[in-house]
Amino acid sequence: MVVAEVLTGIALVQQSVKFIKENIETVSDIGQIANQIDDLFTGEKQVQQARNKKSGGGLGDQFGVDTVAKEVIDARLAAEQLAEVARMVDFRFGHGTWAAILAERAKRLQEAKEARVRARKLEQQRQQEMIENFKFGAIVIGCIVVIIGLFLAVMIEAASAIVK
Repeated sequence: MVVAEVLTGIALVQQSVKFIKENIETVSDIGQIANQIDDLFTGEKQVQQARNKKSGGGLGDQFGVDTVAKEVIDARLAAEQLAEVARMVDFRFGHGTWAAILAERAKRLQEAKEARVRARKLEQQRQQEMIENFKFGAIVIGCIVVIIGLFLAVMIEAASAIVK
């Protein structure tokens, strides 16, 4: 549901901004509103994802003027509220605080992305090693079966030679 995602996103943005506005003057450090800032980013991301999502309902639902207008307006409202929070945080905690928050967030997102890539490569490597081990095991078992088969053939041949 694209509309439900937008409503959830914009509602989360509005709720976070309201909380931050009401409490910005009383907090002693940024950590006291960190969860609300996270929710603000999450809500803004949901609004952007819903706006960028192309699948879903029919063409009328996707490209209807009311849907397009709502998505654009919600995205702009979210951006405005994000900018307002940026000004409040910089005003309360000093110029550059918001930029530092954004830089740290971007750094952590990049680190998480790199960790996922490393984990995926490590998992692929483990799977490849398992396949190689399975192949080696199959070859060893095959060789053992052939050797046992040859040994049994020689024993049967020897037994039949003794019986004759």
